Amino acid sequence: MRTSVSSVHTIRETAWVLGISQSAVFRAIRLGILTAERQYGRLVVLGSSLRRVLSEPGVLRD
Repeated sequence: MRTSVSSVHTIRETAWVLGISQSAVFRAIRLGILTAERQYGRLVVLGSSLRRVLSEPGVLRD
């Protein structure tokens, strides 16, 4: 059985997981460090992008 893992994350969730501010998440999206898209009018971070950043220590600093 497959566990339920979200393939997208809100800006708030992403900030919490990475331990940075929400404004730092928006900056990372603008710089192309994180990949985001609009879903139902909300900006969400792709899970694959978040996993990539988590596997590369030191990529983001607040």
